[in-house]
Amino acid sequence: MENEKHEVIVADNFFTGSKDNLKKWIGHPRFELIRHDVTQPLLVEVDQIYHLACPASPIFYKHNPVKTIKTNVIGTLNMLGLAKRVGARILLTSTSEVYGDPLEHPQTEAYWGNVNPIGVRSCYDEGKRVAETLMFDYHRQHGIEIRIARIFNTYGPRMNIDDGRVVSNFIAQAVRGEPLTVQKPGTQTRSFCYVADMVNGLIKLMNGDNTGPINLGNPGEFTMLELAENVKELINPEVTVTMTENTPDDPRQRKPDITKAKEVLGWEPKIVLRDGLVLMEDDFRERLQVPKKNQA
Repeated sequence: MENEKHEVIVADNFFTGSKDNLKKWIGHPRFELIRHDVTQPLLVEVDQIYHLACPASPIFYKHNPVKTIKTNVIGTLNMLGLAKRVGARILLTSTSEVYGDPLEHPQTEAYWGNVNPIGVRSCYDEGKRVAETLMFDYHRQHGIEIRIARIFNTYGPRMNIDDGRVVSNFIAQAVRGEPLTVQKPGTQTRSFCYVADMVNGLIKLMNGDNTGPINLGNPGEFTMLELAENVKELINPEVTVTMTENTPDDPRQRKPDITKAKEVLGWEPKIVLRDGLVLMEDDFRERLQVPKKNQA
Protein backbone atom coordinates (compact mmCIF):
# COMPACT_ATOMS: atom_id res chain seq x y z
CA MET A 1 0.00 0.00 0.00
CA GLU A 2 2.89 2.39 0.66
CA ASN A 3 3.89 2.37 -3.00
CA GLU A 4 0.30 3.33 -3.90
CA LYS A 5 -0.11 0.38 -6.22
CA HIS A 6 -2.04 -2.04 -4.07
CA GLU A 7 -5.31 -2.30 -2.24
CA VAL A 8 -5.31 -4.81 0.61
CA ILE A 9 -8.20 -6.64 2.25
CA VAL A 10 -7.31 -8.42 5.50
CA ALA A 11 -9.62 -11.19 6.74
CA ASP A 12 -8.85 -12.28 10.31
CA ASN A 13 -10.85 -13.94 13.09
CA PHE A 14 -8.31 -12.71 15.70
CA PHE A 15 -7.99 -16.19 17.22
CA THR A 16 -4.28 -15.48 17.73
CA GLY A 17 -3.90 -12.02 16.18
CA SER A 18 -4.59 -8.52 17.47
CA LYS A 19 -6.12 -5.42 15.92
CA ASP A 20 -3.28 -3.42 17.50
CA ASN A 21 -0.97 -4.92 14.86
CA LEU A 22 -3.03 -3.20 12.16
CA LYS A 23 -3.63 0.19 13.78
CA LYS A 24 -1.23 1.88 11.36
CA TRP A 25 -3.58 1.04 8.48
CA ILE A 26 -7.03 1.53 10.01
CA GLY A 27 -8.74 4.29 8.02
CA HIS A 28 -6.26 4.07 5.12
CA PRO A 29 -8.16 4.50 1.81
CA ARG A 30 -6.65 1.37 0.24
CA PHE A 31 -7.06 -0.87 3.30
CA GLU A 32 -10.05 -2.92 4.41
CA LEU A 33 -10.37 -5.15 7.47
CA ILE A 34 -12.97 -7.91 7.70
CA ARG A 35 -13.52 -10.00 10.83
CA HIS A 36 -13.87 -13.35 9.13
CA ASP A 37 -13.06 -17.01 9.74
CA VAL A 38 -11.68 -18.82 6.68
CA THR A 39 -13.64 -21.93 7.60
CA GLN A 40 -16.57 -19.94 6.14
CA PRO A 41 -16.64 -18.94 2.44
CA LEU A 42 -15.39 -15.44 1.62
CA LEU A 43 -16.83 -13.44 -1.26
CA VAL A 44 -14.42 -10.72 -2.36
CA GLU A 45 -12.85 -9.61 -5.64
CA VAL A 46 -9.05 -9.99 -5.56
CA ASP A 47 -6.20 -10.98 -7.87
CA GLN A 48 -3.76 -12.34 -5.25
CA ILE A 49 -4.51 -14.31 -2.09
CA TYR A 50 -1.96 -14.76 0.68
CA HIS A 51 -3.44 -17.64 2.67
CA LEU A 52 -1.64 -17.33 6.02
CA ALA A 53 -4.50 -18.38 8.30
CA CYS A 54 -3.65 -20.91 11.02
CA PRO A 55 -2.40 -20.78 14.60
CA ALA A 56 1.32 -21.56 14.36
CA SER A 57 2.20 -21.85 18.05
CA PRO A 58 1.88 -25.23 19.80
CA ILE A 59 0.07 -23.51 22.71
CA PHE A 60 -2.67 -22.27 20.38
CA TYR A 61 -2.99 -25.25 18.09
CA LYS A 62 -3.04 -27.74 20.98
CA HIS A 63 -5.61 -25.56 22.78
CA ASN A 64 -8.05 -26.16 19.91
CA PRO A 65 -6.74 -28.91 17.61
CA VAL A 66 -10.08 -29.39 15.81
CA LYS A 67 -10.21 -25.67 14.98
CA THR A 68 -6.62 -25.93 13.70
CA ILE A 69 -7.31 -28.84 11.35
CA LYS A 70 -10.50 -27.13 10.12
CA THR A 71 -8.53 -23.97 9.35
CA ASN A 72 -5.96 -25.97 7.40
CA VAL A 73 -8.41 -28.14 5.46
CA ILE A 74 -11.74 -26.30 5.17
CA GLY A 75 -10.01 -22.91 5.22
CA THR A 76 -7.71 -23.91 2.38
CA LEU A 77 -10.66 -25.34 0.40
CA ASN A 78 -12.52 -22.03 0.82
CA MET A 79 -9.52 -19.96 -0.26
CA LEU A 80 -8.96 -22.22 -3.28
CA GLY A 81 -12.66 -21.88 -4.11
CA LEU A 82 -12.26 -18.10 -4.00
CA ALA A 83 -9.14 -18.28 -6.20
CA LYS A 84 -11.03 -20.43 -8.71
CA ARG A 85 -14.07 -18.11 -8.77
CA VAL A 86 -12.14 -14.88 -9.34
CA GLY A 87 -9.10 -16.25 -11.21
CA ALA A 88 -6.66 -15.19 -8.47
CA ARG A 89 -3.19 -16.52 -7.78
CA ILE A 90 -2.98 -18.04 -4.30
CA LEU A 91 0.02 -18.45 -1.99
CA LEU A 92 -0.14 -20.91 0.91
CA THR A 93 2.16 -20.46 3.87
CA SER A 94 2.94 -24.07 4.68
CA THR A 95 5.51 -24.99 7.29
CA SER A 96 8.74 -26.79 8.00
CA GLU A 97 6.55 -28.98 10.26
CA VAL A 98 5.56 -30.93 7.12
CA TYR A 99 9.01 -32.54 7.50
CA GLY A 100 8.11 -33.74 11.02
CA ASP A 101 11.07 -34.99 13.04
CA PRO A 102 13.33 -35.15 9.99
CA LEU A 103 15.57 -38.09 9.14
CA GLU A 104 17.33 -35.87 6.58
CA HIS A 105 19.36 -32.81 7.54
CA PRO A 106 19.18 -30.08 6.36
CA GLN A 107 15.73 -30.46 4.80
CA THR A 108 15.28 -29.99 1.05
CA GLU A 109 11.91 -29.58 -0.66
CA ALA A 110 12.25 -33.10 -2.09
CA TYR A 111 12.14 -34.67 1.40
CA TRP A 112 8.73 -36.21 2.19
CA GLY A 113 8.98 -35.98 5.94
CA ASN A 114 8.67 -38.13 9.06
CA VAL A 115 5.38 -37.14 10.70
CA ASN A 116 3.29 -38.83 13.40
CA PRO A 117 -0.29 -38.76 12.01
CA ILE A 118 -1.97 -39.20 15.42
CA GLY A 119 0.21 -37.08 17.72
CA VAL A 120 -0.69 -33.89 19.59
CA ARG A 121 0.97 -31.78 16.87
CA SER A 122 -0.70 -33.60 13.95
CA CYS A 123 -3.55 -31.08 13.63
CA TYR A 124 -0.90 -28.63 12.47
CA ASP A 125 1.67 -30.90 10.74
CA GLU A 126 -0.81 -33.08 8.88
CA GLY A 127 -3.19 -30.16 8.40
CA LYS A 128 -0.54 -28.27 6.46
CA ARG A 129 0.37 -31.42 4.50
CA VAL A 130 -3.28 -31.78 3.43
CA ALA A 131 -3.37 -28.05 2.58
CA GLU A 132 -0.40 -28.59 0.22
CA THR A 133 -2.21 -31.58 -1.33
CA LEU A 134 -5.33 -29.48 -1.94
CA MET A 135 -3.26 -26.70 -3.52
CA PHE A 136 -1.67 -29.07 -6.02
CA ASP A 137 -4.94 -30.87 -6.76
CA TYR A 138 -6.68 -27.57 -7.59
CA HIS A 139 -3.63 -26.58 -9.66
CA ARG A 140 -3.68 -29.81 -11.67
CA GLN A 141 -7.46 -30.19 -11.96
CA HIS A 142 -8.56 -26.56 -12.35
CA GLY A 143 -5.42 -24.76 -13.52
CA ILE A 144 -5.33 -22.51 -10.44
CA GLU A 145 -2.08 -20.52 -10.13
CA ILE A 146 -0.52 -21.64 -6.84
CA ARG A 147 2.55 -20.81 -4.76
CA ILE A 148 3.63 -22.77 -1.66
CA ALA A 149 6.13 -21.50 0.90
CA ARG A 150 7.42 -23.85 3.59
CA ILE A 151 8.19 -21.41 6.38
CA PHE A 152 10.80 -22.20 8.99
CA ASN A 153 10.80 -20.56 12.45
CA THR A 154 10.12 -16.84 12.07
CA TYR A 155 10.30 -14.17 14.76
CA GLY A 156 9.98 -10.43 15.15
CA PRO A 157 8.09 -7.53 16.71
CA ARG A 158 4.33 -7.77 17.36
CA MET A 159 4.42 -11.51 18.10
CA ASN A 160 1.96 -12.54 20.79
CA ILE A 161 3.85 -12.13 24.08
CA ASP A 162 2.53 -15.40 25.54
CA ASP A 163 2.76 -17.11 22.18
CA GLY A 164 4.52 -20.25 23.41
CA ARG A 165 7.15 -20.15 20.66
CA VAL A 166 10.69 -20.17 21.87
CA VAL A 167 11.96 -16.72 20.80
CA SER A 168 8.97 -14.82 22.19
CA ASN A 169 9.09 -16.96 25.37
CA PHE A 170 12.76 -16.20 26.01
CA ILE A 171 12.47 -12.49 25.26
CA ALA A 172 9.37 -12.05 27.44
CA GLN A 173 11.07 -13.98 30.26
CA ALA A 174 14.28 -11.95 29.96
CA VAL A 175 12.42 -8.61 29.91
CA ARG A 176 10.37 -9.65 32.95
CA GLY A 177 13.49 -10.89 34.76
CA GLU A 178 12.20 -14.49 34.91
CA PRO A 179 14.31 -17.64 34.35
CA LEU A 180 14.62 -18.70 30.70
CA THR A 181 12.90 -22.09 30.43
CA VAL A 182 14.68 -24.38 27.96
CA GLN A 183 12.89 -27.61 27.07
CA LYS A 184 15.07 -30.69 27.58
CA PRO A 185 17.60 -31.67 26.36
CA GLY A 186 18.44 -28.17 25.08
CA THR A 187 20.51 -29.56 22.20
CA GLN A 188 17.55 -29.56 19.77
CA THR A 189 18.12 -27.01 17.00
CA ARG A 190 16.03 -24.41 15.20
CA SER A 191 16.72 -21.83 12.53
CA PHE A 192 15.30 -18.34 13.03
CA CYS A 193 14.32 -15.95 10.25
CA TYR A 194 13.46 -12.31 10.96
CA VAL A 195 9.94 -11.38 9.84
CA ALA A 196 11.00 -8.64 7.37
CA ASP A 197 13.21 -11.15 5.51
CA MET A 198 10.32 -13.64 5.47
CA VAL A 199 7.84 -11.11 4.05
CA ASN A 200 10.28 -10.25 1.25
CA GLY A 201 10.57 -13.96 0.43
CA LEU A 202 6.79 -14.40 0.32
CA ILE A 203 6.34 -11.41 -2.01
CA LYS A 204 9.09 -12.70 -4.32
CA LEU A 205 7.49 -16.15 -4.38
CA MET A 206 4.01 -14.74 -5.09
CA ASN A 207 5.27 -12.60 -7.97
CA GLY A 208 7.66 -15.20 -9.41
CA ASP A 209 6.97 -18.10 -11.77
CA ASN A 210 7.61 -21.13 -9.55
CA THR A 211 4.76 -23.00 -7.83
CA GLY A 212 7.01 -24.22 -5.01
CA PRO A 213 7.07 -25.69 -2.52
CA ILE A 214 10.04 -23.50 -1.62
CA ASN A 215 11.72 -23.45 1.79
CA LEU A 216 11.89 -19.97 3.30
CA GLY A 217 13.97 -19.67 6.44
CA ASN A 218 17.36 -18.81 7.83
CA PRO A 219 19.94 -21.61 7.50
CA GLY A 220 21.77 -20.38 10.61
CA GLU A 221 21.20 -23.21 13.10
CA PHE A 222 21.13 -22.70 16.88
CA THR A 223 20.55 -25.07 19.78
CA MET A 224 17.94 -23.96 22.31
CA LEU A 225 20.69 -23.45 24.90
CA GLU A 226 22.63 -21.24 22.47
CA LEU A 227 19.51 -19.19 21.81
CA ALA A 228 18.89 -18.82 25.56
CA GLU A 229 22.49 -17.69 26.12
CA ASN A 230 22.20 -15.11 23.30
CA VAL A 231 18.97 -13.70 24.76
CA LYS A 232 20.50 -13.63 28.25
CA GLU A 233 23.63 -11.84 27.06
CA LEU A 234 21.80 -9.27 24.90
CA ILE A 235 18.74 -8.54 27.04
CA ASN A 236 19.22 -9.44 30.70
CA PRO A 237 22.51 -10.99 31.91
CA GLU A 238 21.02 -11.42 35.40
CA VAL A 239 18.45 -14.10 34.49
CA THR A 240 19.08 -17.81 35.01
CA VAL A 241 18.48 -20.63 32.52
CA THR A 242 16.41 -23.61 33.71
CA MET A 243 15.41 -26.88 32.05
CA THR A 244 11.80 -28.08 31.70
CA GLU A 245 10.17 -31.20 30.26
CA ASN A 246 9.67 -31.28 26.50
CA THR A 247 6.46 -31.71 24.51
CA PRO A 248 5.91 -34.95 22.54
CA ASP A 249 7.06 -35.22 18.90
CA ASP A 250 9.31 -32.17 19.22
CA PRO A 251 11.72 -32.26 16.26
CA ARG A 252 15.38 -32.62 17.28
CA GLN A 253 16.76 -30.73 14.30
CA ARG A 254 15.40 -28.06 12.05
CA LYS A 255 17.41 -26.34 9.35
CA PRO A 256 16.26 -25.30 5.88
CA ASP A 257 18.15 -25.99 2.70
CA ILE A 258 17.39 -22.71 0.88
CA THR A 259 19.31 -23.50 -2.32
CA LYS A 260 16.04 -23.41 -4.30
CA ALA A 261 15.00 -20.02 -2.85
CA LYS A 262 18.39 -18.56 -3.76
CA GLU A 263 18.30 -19.96 -7.31
CA VAL A 264 14.63 -19.44 -8.16
CA LEU A 265 13.78 -16.28 -6.20
CA GLY A 266 17.20 -14.70 -5.66
CA TRP A 267 16.26 -14.61 -1.97
CA GLU A 268 18.18 -15.20 1.21
CA PRO A 269 17.80 -13.69 4.68
CA LYS A 270 19.83 -10.58 5.50
CA ILE A 271 19.18 -9.99 9.23
CA VAL A 272 21.29 -12.02 11.67
CA LEU A 273 19.74 -13.40 14.86
CA ARG A 274 21.49 -11.06 17.29
CA ASP A 275 20.27 -7.96 15.40
CA GLY A 276 16.74 -9.30 15.12
CA LEU A 277 16.51 -10.13 18.83
CA VAL A 278 17.33 -6.52 19.75
CA LEU A 279 14.62 -5.18 17.41
CA MET A 280 12.14 -7.55 19.04
CA GLU A 281 13.26 -6.61 22.57
CA ASP A 282 12.31 -2.94 22.04
CA ASP A 283 8.78 -3.90 20.98
CA PHE A 284 8.32 -6.32 23.90
CA ARG A 285 9.62 -3.77 26.44
CA GLU A 286 7.14 -1.19 25.17
CA ARG A 287 4.18 -3.58 25.41
CA LEU A 288 5.21 -5.05 28.77
CA GLN A 289 6.04 -1.54 30.03
CA VAL A 290 9.46 -2.60 31.30
CA PRO A 291 12.01 0.09 30.37
CA LYS A 292 15.68 -0.73 29.89
CA LYS A 293 17.84 -0.18 32.94
CA ASN A 294 20.23 2.72 32.51
CA GLN A 295 23.34 1.39 30.88
CA ALA A 296 26.31 1.88 33.24
